[in-house]
Amino acid sequence: MKRFVNGLLISIMALTTFFQMTLQVNAEITAPVPEYAKWGKLAVNKTKDKYPNAQVIDYLHIGKEENNRISKEKFKLIVRQNSKEFGVFVTIEFNEDTEEVRNISFQETTP
Repeated sequence: MKRFVNGLLISIMALTTFFQMTLQVNAEITAPVPEYAKWGKLAVNKTKDKYPNAQVIDYLHIGKEENNRISKEKFKLIVRQNSKEFGVFVTIEFNEDTEEVRNISFQETTP
């Protein structure tokens, strides 16, 4: 009987440790989604539309500007088309309250 109880306690401790480790790993994997992620996805998709034969190989959020409820999210994407790599600054201007996009601009630059 004593062996059974000891085995049961060891099993419970092992399961508890396993679940604690699983919860810790899952907590580390789940990171908060930044506010600009939605606009970054739009920037990537619109860049792919503008350069249909190119591949977006890198992405950087530069920042956000706000003025009178009109916001601008700015990104720099690195694009590869054929064997050429170049940068594209993408600025998305939108209404802060409605999130309606007012303008999207592109400016090519060096990578």
